Amino acid sequence: MSAQTPAETKLAQALIDALDLEDVTAEDILPEARLFGHDTPDSLGLDSIDALEISLMVAQKYKVQIKAEDEKNKAIFMNLRSLSDHIERNR
Repeated sequence: MSAQTPAETKLAQALIDALDLEDVTAEDILPEARLFGHDTPDSLGLDSIDALEISLMVAQKYKVQIKAEDEKNKAIFMNLRSLSDHIERNR
């Protein structure tokens, strides 16, 4: 897996703060590891409530709306990199 970009590092810290993740640092969140589920050891194991919290944080901090009914949400929330890319494209 590749290293985080500066934007991904900032987003990772924002995720930690928004979700009150304990024992996780921004550097622990691999850019291409899944954010949701428990199917891989690198996954953060987030759930649907976390997705709502992330959407709220992204709207407040980055002024980017992620609508619940958006068919692209699975791809947007795939990993840190895809979420960061979506934010950067829509700012």
